[in-house]
Amino acid sequence: MRIALLRLATVAASAVAALALGTGFASATGGEHDPVSTPADAPISIQVTKLSQSDAAARFRSSGITWSSSGGCTNRQNSTCTSFEQINLTTVQGGQTFKSASGCAVNITGGTEVGHASGTYSHYNGYKIDISLSSCVTGYIQRNFTAIGGNQWRSGSGNIYYLESNHWDITYYNCGGC
Repeated sequence: MRIALLRLATVAASAVAALALGTGFASATGGEHDPVSTPADAPISIQVTKLSQSDAAARFRSSGITWSSSGGCTNRQNSTCTSFEQINLTTVQGGQTFKSASGCAVNITGGTEVGHASGTYSHYNGYKIDISLSSCVTGYIQRNFTAIGGNQWRSGSGNIYYLESNHWDITYYNCGGC
């Protein structure tokens, strides 16, 4: 029994570490796996909870998080909108955790709408949000997270904060300790 529990804990820890490093250990679809990273006899699937626009907006609003878009819209198929349709629950919770921990005003300027780079851990797949720059947000990230090069900082939970020219691009692999 102890050996089985130890093996299960080892596999779970490997999956979490691979996700934090962005190795593609498990995909957002839940059933696919990377044959290079996952042993053929032990595929791991990660279940991702997707939210609707209205549910995600209500959760952000309840935490005092605001959002804006250049188009003043929420249509996921329009790149000038800021959409939350099909955002991951852990991404929303990660934003809420960041807001609560930092005490900063948080304004989301990018969500799941088209127009961002593609990839497994992309905006469209629900893993990322963009937030406005502010001295409070930037100071908190740079003081509390680990610089990993290339204008990127990693939180203690493994989420990545990337300072782009006019916003923070944040990848939430998990809820950040919620």
